[in-house]
Amino acid sequence: MEAMQIDVEKHLQRKQDEKFQIEKEMYRGQQYSQIYFARLHAMRTLIYSLIPNWKPHLPVCTVLGLEEGKECIIVGTLYKHMKLKPCILDEYSKERSVVPLVKPHNFMHSNDSLVLEDESGRVKLGGTVLLPSVYVTGIVVALHGKETSAGEFLVLDILDADLPPQIDLPLKSREDRYVVFVSGLSVGSSTCNPLQFQLLVDHITGHLGDEKEQGIAAQIVHVVISGNSVVVPRGLLNGQNLTSKDQSSLSEPIKELDILLTQIAAGLPLDIMPGPDDPANFSLPQQPLHRCLFPGTSAYNSFRSCTNPHSFELENISFLGTSGQNVDDLEKYSEAKDKLEFMERTLRWRHLAPTAPNTLGCYPFTDRDPLLIESCPHVYFVGNQDKYETRLIKGSEGQVVRLICIPKFCETGVAVVLNMRNLECHALSFGTEFSS
Repeated sequence: MEAMQIDVEKHLQRKQDEKFQIEKEMYRGQQYSQIYFARLHAMRTLIYSLIPNWKPHLPVCTVLGLEEGKECIIVGTLYKHMKLKPCILDEYSKERSVVPLVKPHNFMHSNDSLVLEDESGRVKLGGTVLLPSVYVTGIVVALHGKETSAGEFLVLDILDADLPPQIDLPLKSREDRYVVFVSGLSVGSSTCNPLQFQLLVDHITGHLGDEKEQGIAAQIVHVVISGNSVVVPRGLLNGQNLTSKDQSSLSEPIKELDILLTQIAAGLPLDIMPGPDDPANFSLPQQPLHRCLFPGTSAYNSFRSCTNPHSFELENISFLGTSGQNVDDLEKYSEAKDKLEFMERTLRWRHLAPTAPNTLGCYPFTDRDPLLIESCPHVYFVGNQDKYETRLIKGSEGQVVRLICIPKFCETGVAVVLNMRNLECHALSFGTEFSS
């Protein structure tokens, strides 16, 4: 069957997911040390270039070259010692605590401490400048300080990589152009309301609302679904042969999702990203959902099955986003006032998921770390969050980034609409009530 053609080139979308694709990679039993070395090498080269503008009068040392009382700068990878961090060995421990020591959603403890390591060695970090509650394992930083008589490195100042360089925003057009973000559809789950999603589909395809709303729908140029689109009954996946009834139960949610997505792809460019609950690989970067799962939708050239993380350009505006695993993991091992602050930190650390591979699943790359952020996006989105939040942040070199937390649609009925003309965004809320 030939792909049905719609004009997707009119709005000049360019996918930039090549670096997240695992095609020529070969697993040969390699360990995760190599991805940490690749990260340290890339980030250290970058940070070395920033030091002359930061502390040009100080020497740069390795951990092994530290001298007691002598102020210097060291560059390396942070490691966070966490008393409450889960350990697989604890499951086999003979002395197990009867009382749980920690809430399951956060493993922070007042005794957590930080260590910095490079190829030559590691040193424990002291002082009040570097807060263990803010930082996590895997971040590459430069530290100004001196070694104490106790063998610790007393930190006096910190240099993060900060926001990467950004291509200039295109000149503001006079016309509004909208991108719709939605996540956590969870088709097939007990909390999914099919009517609610159908209302969203009808709205963005212009079949719902008054003349003004239909006018806005006519200016929607792209739809992005960021993870957890379908819920497969995992109880059936127990290694036993499936009955025809069970096979139907497994495939029914995916068929239902395909029918709904076909309605969008028939008129609009549509990107779908895998999430932690989708039928995709577990570790980051998650590979695209196979097109055979969507026989109806994949007949359209407007449909793109993408990686997670997902990077693309639309009318010279760059977008970068994930299905939420990176921010959810940061929330377990550090603290911030909201999810947007976690997102901002990942940009300033120039790494999408610094806790990978320590506490977040990640493919063991050997010669590169694809999760490094080399260019600052104009729009940075994260899916499957508890509520809709947004903020505009600005960098020291004029960078402007719109941060967006996309809520779970099945729980909130909320999608997010971004206006590319001015990077303003608002929530679209759908509800259904039946009177008894």
